[in-house]
Amino acid sequence: MSETRAAYAAKQAIIDEIKGKLENAQSAVVIDYIGITVDEANQMRNKLRAADVDYTVYKNTLVKRAIEGTKFADLAQVLEGPSAVAISSTDATAPARVLDEVMTDLKKMAFKGGVVEDTYYDAEGMKQIAKIPGREALIAKFMGSIQSPISKAVRTFAAIADAKAEGKEMPAKEEAPAAEAPAEEAPAAEAPAEEAAAPAEE
Repeated sequence: MSETRAAYAAKQAIIDEIKGKLENAQSAVVIDYIGITVDEANQMRNKLRAADVDYTVYKNTLVKRAIEGTKFADLAQVLEGPSAVAISSTDATAPARVLDEVMTDLKKMAFKGGVVEDTYYDAEGMKQIAKIPGREALIAKFMGSIQSPISKAVRTFAAIADAKAEGKEMPAKEEAPAAEAPAEEAPAAEAPAEEAAAPAEE
């Protein structure tokens, strides 16, 4: 009886461990790891660790119990045969992206499925997810796009400053012609002289 309880406690500890990793996870990807050597597995783990991705091989039954009632429950359909789980809580596309790079280099292993930001994807879907740039790459691209107009303005101002330093005159803006002064008003017509006084009566 004590052995049974000990075995149950050990399984429950693993289930709780998986739940803890998935609690704040942005994505979880399941792969078939068959064919990979120990050295290749270590190299892959190092690449995943550098991307802040947790990679662990668990028994399918324990993973299924851990994901029951969670947003990762759809993974149960691919938890057959040899399975490993890659989890990330910082970059949703990192597990798929790094694993795809390793698979391409080694020509081994394969995606089974995954949940990325609450959405389930099959093996083909995960290949598409793997093509999405990482968070840092997206941020760098965005920063480059907003800096481009600023850089152009800086180059323009620098060119103006250089031209002034060399004594070159910058083309002046054409001044609008001055408005003509209003013509002087014609002198007012003289009032008609008063009629001559009538001659005095004799």
